[in-house]
Amino acid sequence: MTAGPRLAVRAVIMREGRLLIVNAYPGELSDLWCAPGGGVERGTSLHDNLAREVFEETGLAIRIGAPCLVNEFHDPESGFHQVDLYFHAQVVGRAEIAAHADPEGIVNRHRWVTREELEGLRFKPDSLPEIAFGEGTGLLYDPLEVIVR
Repeated sequence: MTAGPRLAVRAVIMREGRLLIVNAYPGELSDLWCAPGGGVERGTSLHDNLAREVFEETGLAIRIGAPCLVNEFHDPESGFHQVDLYFHAQVVGRAEIAAHADPEGIVNRHRWVTREELEGLRFKPDSLPEIAFGEGTGLLYDPLEVIVR
């Protein structure tokens, strides 16, 4: 029996017109940026998983809002397939990350960026600016794409 897609959750966190993004590649091996979050642990709610992942990666406590994106990607060579569920979220309490270190050593950098700054970086998913800075509401879907590193 083949394992199904990996499920992950990610947070779209805005502060003063800036989006929080992270680089989740140990040793700064990639210049690809994304929203904070990670894999879902079975038997734990999506919200609890997202709060845990964001805290591990940034040290921030968050209040989770509405879902805003379903994104999926795969690696045709290995068969890896992941579905990311994105939620709007707000920081609760302190919003400083500088002294925090990811205990798993995966996230090594983080930035608060404007739309213009984000568009000057390599990031995934392609719809990240739209869900973070766009006027639209509701749930978007990014169809299956090939993984990038």
